[in-house]
Amino acid sequence: MNGPSPIAVTVDVVLLTLRSGQLCVLVTQRDAPPFQDDWALPGGFVRVDEDLDASARRQLAEGTGVAASGHLEQLRTYGRPDRDPRARVVSVAYLALLPNLPPPPGTDRDGPTARWWPVEDLGSADGPVLAFDHPTIVADGVERARSKLEYTPLAAAFCEEPFTLAELRRVYEAAWGAPLDPPNFRRKVLSTPGFVVPVGARAAPRGGGRPAELYRRGSATALHPPLLRRSV
Repeated sequence: MNGPSPIAVTVDVVLLTLRSGQLCVLVTQRDAPPFQDDWALPGGFVRVDEDLDASARRQLAEGTGVAASGHLEQLRTYGRPDRDPRARVVSVAYLALLPNLPPPPGTDRDGPTARWWPVEDLGSADGPVLAFDHPTIVADGVERARSKLEYTPLAAAFCEEPFTLAELRRVYEAAWGAPLDPPNFRRKVLSTPGFVVPVGARAAPRGGGRPAELYRRGSATALHPPLLRRSV
């Protein structure tokens, strides 16, 4: 009978944010083989004495300078035998969502270049070449985020509080890649218990229009009824 084979464990993080109205993912340029100069998700090997969640947060902070202080959840595990040419490596992928993040730090002696790429550019001629099986991991993370927007108040994780309903609507439009009807969206959001809560203030007026009411996240953990893509 064969004994257990050595298997290394890594974490990879699909970190999504909105920049200039686009859904973007954070990637870093590899500075060593394999896949040197290609782009990859932030991540790395899990330490022997390290919890997986803690490893995901550490990898983000050390590799990109970004602190994962917002939504962070396990996405799934990827274990195809040939996914890493160095050894048998299993990756536990995470999905992180943070609002309005600034440009990540550039290149220094201790870390690779990191940058935001619009999700819609991935796989195009102008997009990055992603290492390992990271195209699959990114696609799974983006679809998880898009689906969770239908059934949970996760969209508010992309917004800095307080926010307007127009800002919240733009999260859905960027994630789903389609414009939404503003009155219909407003009606559905305000009729969903615990989704958002007014803070009793209004945003500064723009262009002479009526100041928009400001909101914060509510206490709901699920949306009843769901905010389905095809119905908004």
